[in-house]
Amino acid sequence: MNTSDAAHSGGSPVPAAGGSPAPATSGSPAASGSASQAAGGYGTLTVAAVPIGRPGDASPLLAQALAEAPLVAAEDTRRLRRLAATLGVELTGRVISYWNAVERQRSDQLLDVLRAGQDVLLVSDAGMPTISDPGYRLVAAAADAGARIRVLPGPSAVTAALAVSGLPTDRFCFEGFPPAKAGERARRFAELAAEPRTLVFFEAAKRIQATLDELATAFGPGRRAVICRELTKTHEEVRRGTLSELAQWAADGTLGEITLVVAGRQGGPRITPAEAAAEVGRRAGDGQPRNEVIAAVAREYGLRRREVYDAVLAARRSAGPDLQSPVGPDPQRPAITDPQDPGGPATPAAAGPA
Repeated sequence: MNTSDAAHSGGSPVPAAGGSPAPATSGSPAASGSASQAAGGYGTLTVAAVPIGRPGDASPLLAQALAEAPLVAAEDTRRLRRLAATLGVELTGRVISYWNAVERQRSDQLLDVLRAGQDVLLVSDAGMPTISDPGYRLVAAAADAGARIRVLPGPSAVTAALAVSGLPTDRFCFEGFPPAKAGERARRFAELAAEPRTLVFFEAAKRIQATLDELATAFGPGRRAVICRELTKTHEEVRRGTLSELAQWAADGTLGEITLVVAGRQGGPRITPAEAAAEVGRRAGDGQPRNEVIAAVAREYGLRRREVYDAVLAARRSAGPDLQSPVGPDPQRPAITDPQDPGGPATPAAAGPA
């Protein structure tokens, strides 16, 4: 989540353990952590979800944990204090900032706090820590050290968007934010084009149109998708359509936090690699660059690009030297020199003997 530096400026260095934590009530998150202190010496790390919009979505256990935690590590300290005030909770413990720029340093410091027997409550600015938000490093380090880790479940934009999307939810995968660099993003989308599970992405409003256009190119313009904007907030919007239709809608510009749900590819490959090679030959005969055609055919029919490339090479060999048409080297494969023709052209390393 992008927040301004000012939002985190209230954080101060992590205090040494040994301060006086707020008294814990029986059955509370803080009280249950004290048992692990006696058993293993470590404090308890509690990973807590906070509302993604409506403060009323906060659980009673979250409010109790905020009131009793001796130390709260928050992605955005100002938003945390606003949430606590709305819930009528007084933060009696220390509040420190824990966001992307300081995550690595603060994780080491917070692990020292846990090691000294003090409990830590970890929260993000919205939703669950570690899910496209800071927290993974601290949780991983605490797990490796043998500290007790608890979770207070709650709101999540991922599951909320899936639930309202109307797309299959029995199997899904979360892809977070697409890569920022164009080349990496194109490669990622090409890899996901044949994914049968429903896909969930986060994306910034300023990039959503470009992302939808690129997904339409990689997945096909008719793939179903759902945009969930500002979930649980005043201007909540759920818009359904094809990738192409949603890209046209986004062209007018939009605002807010966006979760994008995209249907997985349905069914198996519609043609065999050999048939795909024949389709490549037909299109290349019309003047299209052969390597671009290979990528397009693989994408359209749910085959791996390498499968189609290998099938094209096999078709060339079986056709004989008089019928072979040129095909460029696969840029995703290393090239080697044919040992039987040292001065000849490079041959893909994995192509095998003719």
